[in-house]
This record gives sequence, structure tokens and C-alpha cells, in this order.
Amino acid sequence: MAESFIALGLEEVIFLILLGLFGGMLSGFIGSGGAFVITPGMMAIGAPGAVAVASNMCHKFPKAMIGAWRRVRVGHLDLRLAALMAPSAIAGVQVGIYVQGMVAEALGPAGTDLYVSTAFLIALPIVAVISFRDVIKARKYGIEDTEPEFAKNLERRFKIPPMIKFRVAGRTQSLWLTIPTGFGTGFLAATIAVGGFIGVPSMIYIIGAPAFIASGTELGIAFVMGSTGTFTWAYTLGAVDFRMTALILAGSLLGVQIGAVGTTYVREYFVKLAMAVVMLLVVLSRALAIPEILYRLGWISLNEASIPILEQLSFWIMVAAMVAGTPI
Repeated sequence: MAESFIALGLEEVIFLILLGLFGGMLSGFIGSGGAFVITPGMMAIGAPGAVAVASNMCHKFPKAMIGAWRRVRVGHLDLRLAALMAPSAIAGVQVGIYVQGMVAEALGPAGTDLYVSTAFLIALPIVAVISFRDVIKARKYGIEDTEPEFAKNLERRFKIPPMIKFRVAGRTQSLWLTIPTGFGTGFLAATIAVGGFIGVPSMIYIIGAPAFIASGTELGIAFVMGSTGTFTWAYTLGAVDFRMTALILAGSLLGVQIGAVGTTYVREYFVKLAMAVVMLLVVLSRALAIPEILYRLGWISLNEASIPILEQLSFWIMVAAMVAGTPI
């Protein structure tokens, strides 16, 4: 896939460093926010979907290692939960990379763009709406965060052994709940490089972990997924652009520390608020990119004069997502 690597000028270099800084802040703060900004951010400057996903996964694991260490120190990472979700998450990553390879072989770079963008358009609005609902309820009742009723019901009724006590998360749940949540986290990580997008909500709404614990635990899982997934991406598909990886990592290593510290100073529902706002802007950015992708595939006709306009709109909405998330 080397022919799919884009040219990097000064503007792209600056953008990628700033993208890494903001993505790192979100990742440290939310545990999942960095990836769903960084992947479409790379695509907004022309990187094919598979290359963006693979390069993001490569940059993610050293950043996740640093963020996880800081979250351990402030007590926001459940090591037992991370260890039990990690094996199925690794399996999910490998399956996801295999699917990406099939799409790339069948439809080329434009096909992976469509696959990744469509996944964003389907997945992100669902979690954004759920997160906004919880933020409204938390602000209405003046509480730190809402407590998911579904997770409490599972704890009472789903008692298939072995039952595991997650001391940091404050829950006792069946081991069998961690396997599908881990696999889903890994598969989505290899599909759109946003494993935490499913991992954090699943730990909140299925396991019942507080938002800060879920986001911190996801960083530990992300380190394992990223280190194993990067090897597979690079070895089997040659899809890792180490130039973009290095530039994003340069910014994100600082950003993730800022984000991790920030979790100790805000109410828990602000994690969900930041996540929801950025998600919706990312969805809009990817939606504007869809017509140009379909045109490249030959599936629709499009006035070529409109393509640069759509590309610029997609790019600047990505910038807006970065700007909007920072003050939150």
C-alpha cells in the first residue's frame, strides 16, 4: 500500500502535530477520544482509510502506555478488568485487520475510505446521543454522573460463573461479559482505530464502571491492542505510514498527560460531554467526504468543481472539532 501514502508539506506537518496534541488531550481525558479525531483527521488531508487506521494504531500504543501509567497513579485504571478484556480485544483486532484487507483488495483505497467513513457515520451518532442524554440528566439532578441501570441489573441477574470482583470499578460481573466487550473493542479498533469508542461505553453501560475508571482502563487495553495490531498492519498490509505516526505522536505525548491530569478537576459527566460534542462534528466531517468517495468508486456522478469545496469543508469541520473540544 506504499502507493497510497500521501505527500507531506509544511501545512500537513503542522496540522498533524496539532492533531496529535488535541487527540492526545482527548485520549488522556476520555480514554477513547483521540482516535475518533485522529483517524478522520488524517483522512481529511488525503490519507486512505486503511493507512489512517493503521498509522493511528501505531502511534496509539506508546501514548496509551503513558496515559495508562498516569491513570494508575491517580487510581483510574482497573488492572483486573483490563487484563480480562485484553485477550478478546487482541482477537478482535486481528479479525478487523483481516476484514480491512479484504475490502482493500476488492475496492482499493477508495473502498477502505468508504468502509471507515460509513463505520463512523453509523457508530458515532449512537454513542453521542446516549452521552448527551446522560449529561442532561446529570446536570438536571446536580450529580457527578448518571449510574447505568442496565449494568446494575446485569450485576443482579446475570450471574454465570465465574463472577469477578472489579475492585477499582466497584462492580462484580460475570467474566462472560468481558469477552464480547473486549472483542468489540478490538474489532472496532482495527476498523476505524476507535476501540475505546466501544470499549469505554461498554465498560460504563455493561460492566458498570464509572466514566473515569472506564476511560483509564481503556488506555491499558489500547496499549495491548496497539502493540499487537501495529505488527500485523505493518507485516501483512504495509499500511503503517511511520511519518504521520511520528508527527502525531510528537504532539500526543504531551497532550495525553494534560488530558489525564484534567480528569481530576472536573465532574464525571464532562467526559461524556466532550466525547459527544467532538463525535457529532466528526460525523459531519465524514458525511461531507462520502460523495467524493462514491465518485472515486464510480458509483455516482459528481460535478468535479464541487470536490475541492467538499474537501475543504470536511477539513475545516475537523479543525472545528479540535477547537470545540478543548474548552470542555
